[in-house]
Amino acid sequence: MQISELCRATGASARSLRYYEQQGLIESRRRVNGYRDFGPETIETVRRIKALLAVGLTLDTIRELLPCEEGSTGDCDALSVKLAELRDSHARQAAALERASRAIEGYLVANFARA
Repeated sequence: MQISELCRATGASARSLRYYEQQGLIESRRRVNGYRDFGPETIETVRRIKALLAVGLTLDTIRELLPCEEGSTGDCDALSVKLAELRDSHARQAAALERASRAIEGYLVANFARA
């Protein structure tokens, strides 16, 4: 499929797709006319990339993760530890934000409550 078709199927921009390809996240073949030709499996790969970006992973981490999802025997154990650490860090940040939100709410109630 051409890049325009992949854009429609995934909601990704052509610029993003070219960048993902440059970064080694997706692959295409070149047609005789020079146009990129992506395989149908690229749709799911791009969807996974977008979902992983949306949760805060970097392209470098995604590049390591994609082969693990496909059954590679690379350093997936180390990546699993890295992702667990990221998850735990996000949980700590969320808890800190919740505490700050409660403190602000308490301050508002104590100092700006209208009778």
